[in-house]
Amino acid sequence: MELIYKYFPNLSIEQYRQLAQMGQLYEEWNSRINVISRKDMEHFYERHVLHSLAFAKFFDFPNGIRVLDVGTGGGFPGIPLAVLYPNVNFTLVDSIGKKISVVKEVAYALGLKNVEAEQNRVESMAGKFDTIVSRAVTSFPEFVALVKNRIEKHSDFPNILYLKGGEFDLELKRMKGKHYTYNLNNSISESFFDTKKLISYYL
Repeated sequence: MELIYKYFPNLSIEQYRQLAQMGQLYEEWNSRINVISRKDMEHFYERHVLHSLAFAKFFDFPNGIRVLDVGTGGGFPGIPLAVLYPNVNFTLVDSIGKKISVVKEVAYALGLKNVEAEQNRVESMAGKFDTIVSRAVTSFPEFVALVKNRIEKHSDFPNILYLKGGEFDLELKRMKGKHYTYNLNNSISESFFDTKKLISYYL
């Protein structure tokens, strides 16, 4: 938790408690259902919580917006972001039922009233959202094609915020919408973030 507090020193007492409890909850659930690799579990706060919160180092999510977390897995980035933004509505979706079961249990244990979780594929969902977030689940052009029908296009906030590692300039050259790339290590100095980037995209 010291690592989180280093980059987010203005957490409320409740947010600090929720983030601290998160590590215990995932340790417990991971011993029953393998939602996070054991190697990554050793670096839980760096590779999952801080990585998820990296969005907030570049964008401040407005109160009341509807955010869809696609391919959330065990609840990332949605669960940490829901702690940081209690007045933002998060829907977390994944096609794997056991992972969504863990997401629901963790959200309940943390007392998160702003989280809904759904076992589904994004292309089969109903409804639209102001912003879609994800940690890389496929190439960026394929991801945009997958989620674009779930987006309300009137939002001034980015329609898509996507965390991705490595080089992907060729992928972005195929994109028609306005997009920007941010290096996470400009705001987070841990070596894990040296090759990690955030793409913001506007349809």
